Amino acid sequence: MEANLLQTKIGFLKGVGPKRAELLQKELNVYTYQDMLNQFPFRYIDRSQIQKVAYINDDTVYYQLIGTISNLKMIGAPRPTRATAVFSDDSGSIELVWFRGLKWLKDKFKIGTKYVLFGKASEFNHTYNFVHPEIEPYDPNDPLIGEGLQGVYFTTEKLKDNGLGTRTIAKMQKLILQQVFDVIYETLPQSIIQQESLIPRKYAYYQIHLPANNIEIQQAMRRLKYEEHFFFQLKMLRNKKRREMSTRGHVFATVGDYFNEFYSHHLPFPLTNAQKRVIKEIRKDLGSGHQMNRLLQGDVGSGKTIVALMVMLLALDNGFQACLMAPTEILATQHFATLQEQLEGMNINYALLTGSTKIGERRKIYAGLADGSIQLVVGTHALIESKVVFKNLGLAIIDEQHRFGVEQRSKFWEKTEIPPHTLVMTATPIPRTLAMTQYGDLDVSKIDELPPGRKPVKTYHLYQDDRYRIMCFMKQQIAEGRQIYVVYPCIKESEKTDMIALQAGYEALLADFPEPQYKLCVCHGQLSAEDKDWEMQRFISKNAQIMVATTVIEVGVNVPNASVMVIENANRFGLSQLHQLRGRVGRGADQSYCILVTDHKLTADGKKRMETMVNSNDGFEIAEVDLELRGPGETGGTRQSGQIEMMIGDLQKDGALIQQTRAMAIRLLDADPKLALPENRLLREHYKELFAQTFDWSQIG
Repeated sequence: MEANLLQTKIGFLKGVGPKRAELLQKELNVYTYQDMLNQFPFRYIDRSQIQKVAYINDDTVYYQLIGTISNLKMIGAPRPTRATAVFSDDSGSIELVWFRGLKWLKDKFKIGTKYVLFGKASEFNHTYNFVHPEIEPYDPNDPLIGEGLQGVYFTTEKLKDNGLGTRTIAKMQKLILQQVFDVIYETLPQSIIQQESLIPRKYAYYQIHLPANNIEIQQAMRRLKYEEHFFFQLKMLRNKKRREMSTRGHVFATVGDYFNEFYSHHLPFPLTNAQKRVIKEIRKDLGSGHQMNRLLQGDVGSGKTIVALMVMLLALDNGFQACLMAPTEILATQHFATLQEQLEGMNINYALLTGSTKIGERRKIYAGLADGSIQLVVGTHALIESKVVFKNLGLAIIDEQHRFGVEQRSKFWEKTEIPPHTLVMTATPIPRTLAMTQYGDLDVSKIDELPPGRKPVKTYHLYQDDRYRIMCFMKQQIAEGRQIYVVYPCIKESEKTDMIALQAGYEALLADFPEPQYKLCVCHGQLSAEDKDWEMQRFISKNAQIMVATTVIEVGVNVPNASVMVIENANRFGLSQLHQLRGRVGRGADQSYCILVTDHKLTADGKKRMETMVNSNDGFEIAEVDLELRGPGETGGTRQSGQIEMMIGDLQKDGALIQQTRAMAIRLLDADPKLALPENRLLREHYKELFAQTFDWSQIG
């Protein structure tokens, strides 16, 4: 028997065939025996006991019964809405109910045939029944009946309709393991297996699918999780090491007039210790001779933009151009305005390039970047278009990097012979476990200190029926000269939700804040860039006291005079998004407030989000809770699940294990950077097999 038995096409497994094989490919991405073994149970049920109908008395446990089915009825005419039947054993009878898949039921059950029923009982009008139970013909020789713990597998309606429910998948796993157990190869060196007290890989696969008890499940899960996290960390660290060794970078050896003049005469406030530390870390990278790829994390208002500007001045001091790319025109324009303010009086030629830049101006910018006369440019994705050619781009800074794809960022590499140093910034604090996986190949800097004098934003959770109090408070703040954001989760009301939409909210606010005494402006994603900018300028110039908006103002909008953020239907937002929105206020010297408005009906997660926001202003603490509630796919309010696809690892729960595997991967690479030692042969082969098909985007930062 050879190891390639694991690569046997799933269609060759007894009972599968071409049609089911095609379905397994489409629905679960299962092509081979190995793919099927990597479909792990998400929970386990005890099927060792056969119970009797007469003893059903609990709607929280699973029952397994053997009996016959009779009296199948379709209810509702002309189109049935549900079906019922009677299940009987020698102790009594119980009703079965179905609400979907009715057309499949008509010919499914034969009178007098014995069936195995499995499911949770439901209580209705003091009587028990089973709704959508698992049912299959009883086979006294069935290998899974009486086996004890059985895995429950992810499946779909299409698979179930073709007889591929969780029970069938469990049988398939047993059949596969009987054939391939002896050829499940080891992937980790014996030294790691012994040091980390891991069970052999073949036993891990056997115990995860066919456990004898809970201890075996825990042993199997630990081994398989360890392996997955270990190889992920190994890949990240190898990429990082390879890049450091092979990718040349411009050497920024000089701290010159631009940097020193700005530091001495233009700095708006003294740098915090955290900002000084980060600049020192970046300067070390810039002088190393290797290309910098660094992630800069900083909570809202922590002063990342000043750090970015000072690093760009270092590029200019060394004769290079620098660019700053932002995800939206609003944010790019905001950065440009900050630059104009901070660099006033300095002899620096800089420009703004966005989708809205007029053709004549655009041509001048293209020419200035190509001949080097424009030293510094701020823009949107317009910066990575093929028409943009730099004379000597030495530094690319990407703000709110999670909003750009890696392929987009990679286009800066095409613009120069030696790739520019890359600094990616985010105001969305990233939980440690996520940083070690999603950004494990980058060097990470963190600004974890707010500038002195910043007052924490006071956050309150109020309800829809507190609206009069909220309006009075808003009027009081406006009377004191402050401005207010009111944010909605959507533009138009949906028939499917009861959330207050921006349009309806805007009309209601006009009634409470009538013109000409009050001025309102509106900003949302369906406005043109020109209209958005016009509305934003009205607010920035204080020609409007209230901005009614969607989350387009989530990132980068800086209006120090705005002191109140009202978030309608706050329970519809994720924690990171709420924290980003709150970060739009508290940017001046005045006390600022965030008011989270919901109705009284809140889920447990909704309550946890509101409590977390009220009790904490720490973005990193909030990010950890957000990961726990939402999972890694949506941290940051922007779907990212495609970046990390784990088969059994769990970024929310495996923090300690991730650190453990990363430390082990570092030790292994320090001892054997090329994985060339004989004891690492199996590990090297598995690594190649795992990552053969993946393009190494990580070198692009």
